[in-house]
Amino acid sequence: MDALTAVLAVAGVRGTVAATLSAAEPWGLSLDAVPGAAFHAVTDGIVWLRIAARPSLWLMPGDVVLLPTGIAHSLASAPDADTVPFDHAAAEQALAAGDELRLGTGIPQTRILCASYHQDPAVTVPLLTLLPVVLHIPSRRASPALDTTLRLLAHEISRPQPGTAAVLNRIVDILLIQLLRSWLDTGPADPQAGSWLTALTDPIAGPALAELHTQPGQDWTVASLAAAIGVSRATLARRFPAEVGTTPAVYLTRWRMDLAAQRLRDTDDTVGSIARSLGYTSEYAFNRAFTRARQIPPGRYRTQSRAIQGSLPAPGATRL
Repeated sequence: MDALTAVLAVAGVRGTVAATLSAAEPWGLSLDAVPGAAFHAVTDGIVWLRIAARPSLWLMPGDVVLLPTGIAHSLASAPDADTVPFDHAAAEQALAAGDELRLGTGIPQTRILCASYHQDPAVTVPLLTLLPVVLHIPSRRASPALDTTLRLLAHEISRPQPGTAAVLNRIVDILLIQLLRSWLDTGPADPQAGSWLTALTDPIAGPALAELHTQPGQDWTVASLAAAIGVSRATLARRFPAEVGTTPAVYLTRWRMDLAAQRLRDTDDTVGSIARSLGYTSEYAFNRAFTRARQIPPGRYRTQSRAIQGSLPAPGATRL
């Protein structure tokens, strides 16, 4: 299992379609900030993305844009077009009926899929926050796989059938992975200095991350990890921190604590069994490590996290 697959699976990053828009000029839509990432894919027409204190961005058919922090923004037919607030109730009703959210009164020239992504709050290994404030992949830079998925998206939007909402949510999940791949392939212009995400393409740090994610319970040392990927200890000790931003030991501990937090919340596994599966020789050592990382003992974390989870809305209920 590669590191991106592991983080996506454990972090529970999932996309939820908020609306499929069908707009006739002139039109404009304002969207409030959301606790997650906002995503838009243009399948037809021209769209202007406007964000306060930033230049307007011109989006063409086949363009996709991700706003990882969920910043407030607007979509419009022109840079100076008036906007109306996003109508959550109307969007939900349209999705439930397999319809589009209509803007304007004429013949629609523009179609957009709007979605949001959310990460499991129990997971501290960052993903969305490592990306630029605006991640734009224009159609000309889209990989063949991304282009094919967008065509499938456009087809599903234009010909709604039973189960369309479920299909669109799955396509949105796939689009996130392809968006990340395209961003990594083009060489991020403004990546955060040292992160596991940008390190995925490094020939030394990438394989090392894969080993840590695949076998988090292994008794890893720099020497054994270096041997597993076929490099010298000195090379790994120098390269991993430079690319990832931290040592293998610190990264592994953080990943283990994320895995433990999820199992404490979502399963009835004993603290001892969780500790052993993550490479701790004693429950006491695990308790100390977990308390140091989360500022709360494992047992109390289990109680509190389950109480919080029970009070949250069902998945997909957060609105864009």
